[in-house]
Amino acid sequence: MAGGLAIGKLFSVEGLNVVVTGGGRGIGRMFSEAFMTNAASTVVVTSRKRDALMAAAAEIGAMGPGECIAMAHDLSTPEGCAAFVEELSGRVDKLDVLINNAGTTWGAPMDEYPSKAWDRCFALNVRAPFELTRACLPLLRAASSPGSPSRVINVGSVAGLMPQPVPTFAYDASKAAVHHLTRKLASELAGSDAKITVNAIAPGFVPSSMSEQLTTYASAEAISNSVPMGRLGTPEDMAGAALFLASRAGAWVTGSVVTVDGGSVGAAQVPFDLSML
Repeated sequence: MAGGLAIGKLFSVEGLNVVVTGGGRGIGRMFSEAFMTNAASTVVVTSRKRDALMAAAAEIGAMGPGECIAMAHDLSTPEGCAAFVEELSGRVDKLDVLINNAGTTWGAPMDEYPSKAWDRCFALNVRAPFELTRACLPLLRAASSPGSPSRVINVGSVAGLMPQPVPTFAYDASKAAVHHLTRKLASELAGSDAKITVNAIAPGFVPSSMSEQLTTYASAEAISNSVPMGRLGTPEDMAGAALFLASRAGAWVTGSVVTVDGGSVGAAQVPFDLSML
């Protein structure tokens, strides 16, 4: 038993096959680099933009002994998810970790908020994780064993846990849906013959191309100052959560939404008037 408690065993992801949607940039790339650096066998990254994805995969692949494979697909449609899994099945015979990270956002004042924003955000942020998880079940089941379940990790957001002071209505609602979809899938797949864990990571403000849009409403400094821990998230913060959930250390965790946000949700201080006490 003692050997299983060693860091090298408890948090190892060596030899795993991993898929990271939206894995070529932003938080998705942070996950991809973490698995490749820590000796995953295969890291598959996917997005719509083939040239950028191929370049990212080449850079990620140089970080470890495994292989990084780029597969360009549009996951916002069921057909796109099916096409991706068909290609994936031709490259790997099992899937240890599926990270549903690809997402989109839309900001506009409430009076001007377009209907197409809801369609776009819910198609990629909510329907795609369901469609892709379902399509990947044969590969996930092939990797799973009683003591070592395969893993699904959805990427939510603190925006799905508390109101944000920006007009991203569809995005915030879609991330709340991701969190509940995570619990629903965890309940379904924990009881299946092939045990599969399903959890979500809810990042706070982590600098990326998507979160950069928030700086149109407030400066990065102001956002950083609003975080109880007094700083923005880093690749190490994102990587640590994903490696935990994907390794032996997280094998008995399912149905959880793990906030990695510097205390924005759980440790936020609500100002009040001391004279009222």
